[in-house]
Amino acid sequence: MCRIFGSFAAGAAARAARPEPAELAAVSARQRHGGPDEHEVLSGAGWSLGCDRLAVTDPCGGQQPYRLPHLPGVLAVLNGEIYNHASLRRHLAARGHRFPDRCDGNVLPALYAEYGPAFAEHLDGMFAVAVLDLRPGRAQLVLAVDDMGMKPVHWHHDAADGSTRFASEIPALLAFEGVRIAPREDSLDTVLATRTSFSARTALDGIEVLPPGATAVVRPGCRPVVRRRASHPARPVGDTQDVLRREVRRLARAEVPVCAITSGGLDSGLVTALAAEYARESDAPPLHTFHLTYRGKWPDSEAAYARSVARRARTTHHEVALDPDELGSLLTRTVRHLGQPNADPIALSTYALFRAVREAGFTVALAGDGADELFGGYDRMRAALDAPAGADWAGAYADALSAAPRMLREHLYTSGYRAYIAEQGSAADRIEQELRSAGPDRMTALTAFETRWRLPAYHLRRVDHLSMAWAVEARLPFCQPGVVAHARSLPPAALRGKRALYEAGGDLLPATVLARPKQPFTLPIAAMLTPGGPLFDTVRELLSPARLVLGGKVRADRVQKLLARQTERPSQRDALALWGLAVHELWSDVVQGMRIPVGCAA
Repeated sequence: MCRIFGSFAAGAAARAARPEPAELAAVSARQRHGGPDEHEVLSGAGWSLGCDRLAVTDPCGGQQPYRLPHLPGVLAVLNGEIYNHASLRRHLAARGHRFPDRCDGNVLPALYAEYGPAFAEHLDGMFAVAVLDLRPGRAQLVLAVDDMGMKPVHWHHDAADGSTRFASEIPALLAFEGVRIAPREDSLDTVLATRTSFSARTALDGIEVLPPGATAVVRPGCRPVVRRRASHPARPVGDTQDVLRREVRRLARAEVPVCAITSGGLDSGLVTALAAEYARESDAPPLHTFHLTYRGKWPDSEAAYARSVARRARTTHHEVALDPDELGSLLTRTVRHLGQPNADPIALSTYALFRAVREAGFTVALAGDGADELFGGYDRMRAALDAPAGADWAGAYADALSAAPRMLREHLYTSGYRAYIAEQGSAADRIEQELRSAGPDRMTALTAFETRWRLPAYHLRRVDHLSMAWAVEARLPFCQPGVVAHARSLPPAALRGKRALYEAGGDLLPATVLARPKQPFTLPIAAMLTPGGPLFDTVRELLSPARLVLGGKVRADRVQKLLARQTERPSQRDALALWGLAVHELWSDVVQGMRIPVGCAA
């Protein structure tokens, strides 16, 4: 697991001197938190390739960028893990390739030499890969990410000089001197309508993120050509528990300490139970589990459920009690690490939880993300499936994704901004259109949308950035090809309300966990966003009338009335809308600071 970055130029830019070492050091510095173990960058006229490494597989080997003596001119960097690297190495060795160590990424130059840009079709894992081919007559940069989008790569193309730059994180990309960006005019509406940016868009005009399962080829003088790779799903073997058990065991093997995130719900509970089972059967020390709670008395605590899961699985359990007074300072850090606004308070919980994991000495953490999207677990999915013919189920579904429902956000907008969004179209409009055009099979349409767009943008990017903020590799069994293929092979009835997962957990989890109502892993925002609460003053300051009037997108008087209503009658809906507005305001400040490269003149 690492952080990667680089640049590739053409024409006059390619003939220029190699990138300045100070510039590349600035890029690396902004994402070094994710790769503290080793740093190296290579550069030449018009190109650079760098990596900040978190050593997980073959910690003593695996120096990046990867290069093989018998393949001069082919360089590669990897963020993530390639789980089938041993079989790939045997296959490539039989074809005459030689490798200096057993690190998973050292197969990449040879795999590219054999298959060209199609090399990613042979990878099983979570990955963002960059291959730079500098051989005469073949010069190109190839970027690729895994089928679920677990590992991101952000890129910027300068049409003026034909150069392309990329990085694992947006703040690092902004440290390249040639990156010119501006916040998207529709970013506030996107945050309120969907909580974060979907598809290949980011909140910054000029920066894109590679979609799940995509490969981008950058040839001299050309804009990156992005193509979604053909899917080759694994053939599922066994029932849901068997399939999940295989993936958990595969991901629980590591040369560094491994733990599990245990929220107290079904999904993380299944991962915890199966990982603990594997630890016992392999004579390893008991599995360590981590759960985040908050000091004081707050509603919707899951701590008792998490303890129940840990007792049943016989783990060494860590209950991390976060001081709510720290949340205000955590907000700025999470916004900076994410690089773009995410309107769900879950970001603060995620950041604090992985901090505790790292401080306890763990480098790898197993988590349950992806189960709801694949196995039909969300309440909004059930509501859409139960909606009668002729009902606006797609509109209701889009509203359920929002930080502020359509009527509320349009009420808050100024007339000018409301007219702009009406003309340009909202992210919510695009979601509704995609769902309505998907045909009569609502379940297939919903799971396709959730896994292709919302899961990578909303959950996986957050988990990646905030785990790597503390140099922790998060491994996600539900997002592995075997589990994905199995979920897609199940009949619709098995996906309603995650029936298949409840059946799989019947003999693994406590009855209280199986019988409890669904609850997301987050923090009690409605209770904390009240006078005297730990987040009230922070949000009130970010939403001051002077700031909002200057921004010109929302009516300050109506935001103040919303804040007053939350003060008098706290509600989840109003609190989340206020939180989305505040996060966007803070992000606007943070991104302005990130636009001045670290260590470079303004």
